[in-house]
Amino acid sequence: MPLFSVARLDRLNPTQGGVRGMRVVATGLLVAMAAVYCGARALEASYPAAGYVRAFAEAAMVGGLADWFAVTALFRHPMGLPIPHTAIIPRNKDRIGDTLAVFLRDNFLTASVVARRMRRLDVAASAGRWLSAPSGADRVGEGAGRLLGDVIEGLTDDRLGGMVRGAIVGRLRSLDLAPLLGRILGAAIDADRHVPMLDGAVHWASRTLSASSAMIRQMVHDRAGKIMRWTGLDETLAEAIVEGLTRLLDEMAENPEHPLRAKAEEALADLARRLRDDPEMRRRVAELRDELVANPAVAAWIDTMWQAARDGLLRTVRSPGAVSRGRLGELLRELGQTLEGDARLRDGINRFTRRAVVGTVARYGDGIVTLVSETIRRWDAQTVTDRLESAVGRDLQYIRINGTLVGGLVGLGLHLLDGLF
Repeated sequence: MPLFSVARLDRLNPTQGGVRGMRVVATGLLVAMAAVYCGARALEASYPAAGYVRAFAEAAMVGGLADWFAVTALFRHPMGLPIPHTAIIPRNKDRIGDTLAVFLRDNFLTASVVARRMRRLDVAASAGRWLSAPSGADRVGEGAGRLLGDVIEGLTDDRLGGMVRGAIVGRLRSLDLAPLLGRILGAAIDADRHVPMLDGAVHWASRTLSASSAMIRQMVHDRAGKIMRWTGLDETLAEAIVEGLTRLLDEMAENPEHPLRAKAEEALADLARRLRDDPEMRRRVAELRDELVANPAVAAWIDTMWQAARDGLLRTVRSPGAVSRGRLGELLRELGQTLEGDARLRDGINRFTRRAVVGTVARYGDGIVTLVSETIRRWDAQTVTDRLESAVGRDLQYIRINGTLVGGLVGLGLHLLDGLF
């Protein structure tokens, strides 16, 4: 078999490049060399040229067996025999873990090493270029949207909804409404914003009076005596009452300086003062607030509001491109452009990043090294052997194949030299 054909042995691998398949190929090649050797040995007396084949096969067997021993000795005792300096990896598992931990510490998790490498990195500029590109901002926005959606969906509605409802109810119960309402009403009076409210109250009273004039007349008629009803004075009285009230409301609507409007303004100002300063008024408002919060209708309204907000938020973050095309995407792109154009901002971010990374390494580097070492120590020897063999065992079987072929070529070369000299 020519040496260059070793690269094509994957085609013969029954497990598509697995360790077991390559082991079968390497062992099969060794068995084939043994068969060739036996055949060439039997034909050598009749055909002298068969000696070259025998020399190739003989040296190939030696090379293949030597490399089989070397490869096997890494992971286990060859043929189960406790030969010294075999099963190297299982016997040195703890030392391998310690060496790997020291390597990580000296080359990756030392503050001075990290600081030296971080000085060569311009993290802010790279982030700015990436965010300025539409694809970068879109990926960040979509990633943030997916993460937010997963978090919302990951929490059950009862749990998350209960948290939100509890937070809203707790906030409402802790809110001191009376001083707030007093300040709002006082500010409205100072800015004459109460005038439209009074005008609206007067117009509402006028419309209500006009719609209820028949009821007022009937009330006067029912309460009048027989003599008043017989003489018709009840109708005259009722008409006078309706007309007098209507004229009073019209005067209040037309005259901003009407005495009754002034009385109403004084009452509003007194209400604002009492809301701010009167403990009894504050207590009554607090009781009213608690009654409203405890009302089932208010609880149902809060639940409906939360469900609508949750469904709308999920639709937004799950909609393709909604986050990246929205305000978040615009902010990310603006941030990228700012980072590209502002050198001082980039320097500040780079300094902060370097300090954060170096501080993290200084604080947690030893812990990470200890974690690696202790994790490998906790593994049993078979686990370490299986994981390393699955990682590099395939390439080690190529060593056996190459050893077989190279050994055969060396044996053939030596046989040629022996024949020539």
